[in-house]
Amino acid sequence: MNSLDWAVLIGYFGVMVAIGVWSHKRVDNVSDFFTAGGKMPWWLSGISHHMSGYSAVMFTGYAGIAYTYGVTSFVTWSFPIALGIAIGARLFAPRINRLRSRLHVASPLEYLKNRYDVKTQQALAWSGMLLKIVDVGAKWAAIATLLAVFTGVSLNQGILITGAITAVYCTIGGLWADALTELGQFVIQLFAGIAMFVAVVAELGPHGGFFGVWDEPELAGHAKPLVGPYGTVFLLAFLFIKLFEYNGGMLNQAQRYMATANAKEAARSARLSALLWLVWPLVLFFPMWMSPLLVDAKKPDGSDAYALMTEQLLPHGLLGLVIVGFFSHTMAMCSSDANAIAAVFTRDVAPVLSARARVWSERTGLLAARLTTVAFLGLSMAVATQVNSPTFKDIITVVIKWVAGLMGPIAIPMMLGLLRAFRRSGPTAALTSWGAGLLAFYLVNYPIDAAVEGGVALQYQVSIPLAVSLVLYIVIGYVKPEGTPERDALIERINTDDDGPDGPAGPAGSAGAAAVPAPAPQPRG
Repeated sequence: MNSLDWAVLIGYFGVMVAIGVWSHKRVDNVSDFFTAGGKMPWWLSGISHHMSGYSAVMFTGYAGIAYTYGVTSFVTWSFPIALGIAIGARLFAPRINRLRSRLHVASPLEYLKNRYDVKTQQALAWSGMLLKIVDVGAKWAAIATLLAVFTGVSLNQGILITGAITAVYCTIGGLWADALTELGQFVIQLFAGIAMFVAVVAELGPHGGFFGVWDEPELAGHAKPLVGPYGTVFLLAFLFIKLFEYNGGMLNQAQRYMATANAKEAARSARLSALLWLVWPLVLFFPMWMSPLLVDAKKPDGSDAYALMTEQLLPHGLLGLVIVGFFSHTMAMCSSDANAIAAVFTRDVAPVLSARARVWSERTGLLAARLTTVAFLGLSMAVATQVNSPTFKDIITVVIKWVAGLMGPIAIPMMLGLLRAFRRSGPTAALTSWGAGLLAFYLVNYPIDAAVEGGVALQYQVSIPLAVSLVLYIVIGYVKPEGTPERDALIERINTDDDGPDGPAGPAGSAGAAAVPAPAPQPRG
């Protein structure tokens, strides 16, 4: 990097902070901070939803997969996400929006205390927060890895720089700042991605051009959609996982649905995000597929290939823009996760831990939300320093194994609890499926993995916990149904198609969760 690249990078950081300051004026209460007050346009929500699913892991971990295996990086990652969100546009997005518009909640988990009970809500809230700390820690480590390649700063310094800047704009501006910075980040990545695509295509002439390049020996097997550990079972498992994860199971995407004006707008938002996931990653991945022709990765997993190729092919200025693109993806995801977890702690956990939190004023609740955001970012940055340690191993292991494997047991009760078909499943089904899923993750990834020669295949490590949770949630619901008039009323309120400002009137409203901005009194679980 030279002075021009640094100017682009520093200018980008300055714009992000300025957006946070501007967004601060639009945040008057907890509802504004966590759900943009339900005033976000569907197209902004869709772009934000799309961007909040990216991070620098794509340019490190998945770049390594693309370097080693080729197009399977798209077939088994972006494509399942696009398909899962497209399904969720009809199945989940409208219902999640009604959590805010009808039940007046500010956290995706806030409705669970009435759908199940406080114990279930707390179990999912605490496990979700802990998982997100690890997940975001991997994202900080990924962007710090890239920063080290370009600038030579240490891993810890890179984590501190990106985390501190993200903390400024997302803490003062809330979800509005997240969405607006994600819009700017999308525009930046559009130019950066196209620049990299064109630069790589220009290098393919000696290798047979755009279409003939696949015959090169360095790309042997790269055109196969399913290869290596990423086979059919992995694809089906990942499709099922991403259906839950990217429609709200990881919480931050659920907020984008909640932020739109009504259920129809939420569905439009999801369809836009699905389309972007289907098309845009093809542009981003193509240079990664070609990287074995152009660079020799220094790391065994190939995670530095994209960064090395960027340095080699792009002139200064454009190099700075691509580096900004790396930052934009990671900061988009991490800031959205921070906002989501702050919502969960402020709205779901704090009122159970403290009687004072149940009667917070608007000002106090907003202050608590901002302090929680800073605390979450700090904890995730601390975890980031431990990535590549014996505990967490490498970045892609954290993202694929830990996050995908542990997300299912948390998401099953949350997501399926929205649907009429699962009205019979109550607190027993939810808590049992959650606990058994977490136990299955531990057994498959550690004792069983150590006992099996060659270890348990990756697709089973990530899919078995979700499968165990799903089966138990359904079976226990039929064996021990726990439907009540209050729970049935809540489910009907979420599922009714009338999208007026308050939804259907009547006794169903009594099943709603806490009103915004102050948390409602909650019994201790």
